[in-house]
Amino acid sequence: MQLTLAVQTTDGDYTVTTNLGVIIAWERKFKRKVSQLGDGIGMEDLAFMAFECCKQNGIVVSPVFDDYIKTLVAIDVVDDEDPKVS
Repeated sequence: MQLTLAVQTTDGDYTVTTNLGVIIAWERKFKRKVSQLGDGIGMEDLAFMAFECCKQNGIVVSPVFDDYIKTLVAIDVVDDEDPKVS
């Protein structure tokens, strides 16, 4: 499972894509399974995934998650899939 996240911060905008490592880190932190994302996903979930993506991809962010949150303006899930034409 991969999510592409468009992130706006006070320092600029960027797009990141989750990977298995990010999802596992999210599961460990929030004690939830990825299959439970269908029940709802919160802004903190998206912020944590973006934070982990940044760390894994060398995007410089605060090493403290709560400090990273303070820089966020918006996070949106980008729909990469093309709609099926019937």
